[in-house]
Amino acid sequence: MNIYKDYIKEIEERKTQGLHPKPIDGAELLSEIITQIKDSGNADRSDSLKFFIYNTLPGTTSAAGVKAKFLKEIILGESVVEEISPAFAFELLSHMKGGPSIEVLLDLALGNDAAIAKEAAAVLKTQVFLYEADTNRLKEAFNSGNEVAKEILESYAKAEFFTKLPEVAEEIKIVTFIAGEGDISTDLLSPGNQAHSRSDRELHGKCMITPEAQEEIKALQAQHPDASVMLIAEKGTMGVGSSRMSGVNNVALWTGKQASPYVPFVNIAPIVGGTNGISPIFLTTVDVTGGIGVDLKNWVKKVDENGNPIRNENGDIVLEEAYSVATGTVLTINTKEKKLYNGDKELIDLTKSFTPQKMEFIKAGGSYAIVFGKKLQTFAAQLLGIEAPAVFAPSKEISHEGQGLTAVEKIFNRNAVGTTPGKVLHAGSDVRVQVNIVGSQDTTGLMTSQELESMAATVISPIVDGAYQSGCHTASVWDKKAQANIPKLMKFMNEFGLITARDPKGEYHAMTDVIHKVLNDITVDEWAIIIGGDSHTRMSKGVAFGADSGTVALALATGEASMPIPESVKVTFKGNMKEHMDFRDVVHATQAQMLKQFGGENVFQGRIIEVHIGTLPADQAFTFTDWTAEMKAKASINISEDNTLIESLEIAKGRIQIMIDKGMDNHNKVLQGLIDKADKRIAEIRSGEKPALTPDANAKYYAEVVVDLDVIVEPMIADPDVNNDDVSKRYTHDTIRDLSYYGGEKKVDLGFVGSCMVHKGDLKIVSQMLRNIEKQQGKVEFSAPLVVAAPTYNIIDELKAEGDWELLEKYSAFEFDDNAPKGEARVEYKNVMYLERPGCNLCMGNQEKAAKGDTVLATSTRLFQGRVVEDSERKKGESLLASTPVVVLSAIIGRIPSIDEYKAAVEGIDLTTFVPSIKELTSTSVH
Repeated sequence: MNIYKDYIKEIEERKTQGLHPKPIDGAELLSEIITQIKDSGNADRSDSLKFFIYNTLPGTTSAAGVKAKFLKEIILGESVVEEISPAFAFELLSHMKGGPSIEVLLDLALGNDAAIAKEAAAVLKTQVFLYEADTNRLKEAFNSGNEVAKEILESYAKAEFFTKLPEVAEEIKIVTFIAGEGDISTDLLSPGNQAHSRSDRELHGKCMITPEAQEEIKALQAQHPDASVMLIAEKGTMGVGSSRMSGVNNVALWTGKQASPYVPFVNIAPIVGGTNGISPIFLTTVDVTGGIGVDLKNWVKKVDENGNPIRNENGDIVLEEAYSVATGTVLTINTKEKKLYNGDKELIDLTKSFTPQKMEFIKAGGSYAIVFGKKLQTFAAQLLGIEAPAVFAPSKEISHEGQGLTAVEKIFNRNAVGTTPGKVLHAGSDVRVQVNIVGSQDTTGLMTSQELESMAATVISPIVDGAYQSGCHTASVWDKKAQANIPKLMKFMNEFGLITARDPKGEYHAMTDVIHKVLNDITVDEWAIIIGGDSHTRMSKGVAFGADSGTVALALATGEASMPIPESVKVTFKGNMKEHMDFRDVVHATQAQMLKQFGGENVFQGRIIEVHIGTLPADQAFTFTDWTAEMKAKASINISEDNTLIESLEIAKGRIQIMIDKGMDNHNKVLQGLIDKADKRIAEIRSGEKPALTPDANAKYYAEVVVDLDVIVEPMIADPDVNNDDVSKRYTHDTIRDLSYYGGEKKVDLGFVGSCMVHKGDLKIVSQMLRNIEKQQGKVEFSAPLVVAAPTYNIIDELKAEGDWELLEKYSAFEFDDNAPKGEARVEYKNVMYLERPGCNLCMGNQEKAAKGDTVLATSTRLFQGRVVEDSERKKGESLLASTPVVVLSAIIGRIPSIDEYKAAVEGIDLTTFVPSIKELTSTSVH
């Protein structure tokens, strides 16, 4: 059976699932299809033509290379295909976006046939995805006096690839669809348990919301063929939680428009809205696709005659509807006036949705084209020796005379690219910045590799200090889906230039360490900017931004990212931490105290949290920065004392060395380079040449939060509040309760110690508690299952050396075996302790889950509906979040403990404690 027949068989199988043929990315299959096209009598010729024209992926896929070569043959007359004229061949090349297609177009444009060269040049003038190899060819031809090359460069210098695009429509008609009430997680749009199918866009699209919702959307489209459907988070924020390009892809697939008639299932321009706007990460992803994100503000605070918010009997602010966006409401967006209308009635100003930069993204069909276009224009203008005309909207540069800089403003100023020389920039400025560290995780990595192929990138940007491809999201269960997808991903990323968790050659042990922990270790400069394919890319050194798979691809390919400098909220601490409290309780209390201080307003949302952690090393401080994703912050920055930062960098050096010793460094010696950078940074701090990063004393903050440690007297639990009468208040991270609220009675069905929120100290706490309880009761018995997953192998090695792992093994009924990893997810749990493989485990929700309807107590960050535990007919699933000692004790006694039980269980245990810095961690502004 040949490969084409295998493809036809797959097509028939997909038909039974209501799916179209899978897009072709392989050279072997497309070569066979081309052979059949050339054979005029072939029975499969007609289908082969359709597959070649309409179902082949563009960019740098091996199929794209074969397609571009055949189109070149047609243009040169070497092959004749009645259905594909030379003009049509040029059109098909114009939709292939880069890579092999650019190589072919340059061959033709710089060739000897003047007529063909002219046509090729016309197509090249519309292209933006050119890399160094391409621009070098143009440069050589121009320097040799080639007139066609000069003509192309002059077009690039004028940015005609952008200016000749159609303008954005002045009026966009929309029809509303309420996707849900309250915050809408990206898990609703692209469920974690369907992560394996994300690279198959059509198949993955079927998991968005529900089949019923999909039918409703189709019905609205049929009823309003001239309108775009806008998905809405009523009384909530759209796109909270994980950073998912797949979520935006799904929304675009159902409600957007096709990017190219020759590329299936790649849609752009979705329109989304939320009462409280769009999550920052999600909004960036919407920009990638040239979509529109709207902050609807359709529910507002009800106020009394004095302008004070009215509260209900629970103390919650009462909201009233400013205008309706009920499903089926027809509205109009006016992009010129930047307003939303219902008929002639103006509803809201949309200036933030239509900044000059966002208008460019919409016009160009996405932000990538603008990023590459600007670089191409700069290159062409410099080569021609002219000043590039002002085509693109100028970056907003905000500078306040005499005002100091926050920590994030300092980092952005240091890493800024293309700004006015000597100008100091403050929050609100639009900035292109160099990215130092990039992380790709395994369930979005396949999409990142697709994005890299589509933008014709073949090698990592040389300005990136280090990049890592993780294996943590598929660590728990090495099933057939993972076995099929992950080795391909690791091979691609390894060849692209990343350090990979799995060795494509199989020479070093697979490292399924949690991506955030690895990125935290390989970040060796607190002035760094980090981009990672996960919302929890929040480092305790540098400033890190969780991003969609596309933004990760862009950072890998260009070494750059573009964004406004965010405002900051300063967090400091006072008082003393109680001996029986864990630092996780301080983290939860920060959110609770912030909401109380600001009357329920989440001042963290969309901003940087600058936390003056001072004395807490990077591992422990990571617990705070990691949680800031759930605080809806855009990112966070730790301000450390010099000695603390040095300690953190020494720990990082040791862990990077372990990666080198395992054989994980590549031919560019990236890991060794990071150790060298760490040594240089340590020397700078010790000498006083460049102390640890601090904000200026006269920096300006959006708000300042002071956390009072003295009032944190009980463990704090984040509760999904699944039965709240107000649907919008369920599954948020804003309901923080103390232990006594539960009266020692709430049943716990499963405990989970793991995810990126725990560090080595947490695993030591588990062993110390088991030792404590054995001493008190003579033995340890579990009344509920306890799943324990260390975040990294390094931690396990250190625990083994210190004797803690042996104690954990003593009480476990299951211990992971790397030589025989689980091939299937566990569906039933016994009341025992499970020592699971390092990785995300239950937190990710794509492999392991608790039983439906369970009440889970976890150290995780995920309390979204259906993530860790799904609902059952008997009750809603609950994922409550707490510190390690609370989780362990709850699994042992089968319920949330009373405060007295908790104190007895942690007596004498070295919990993760925190002493605020007595120093004022600021510096004097020098600008």
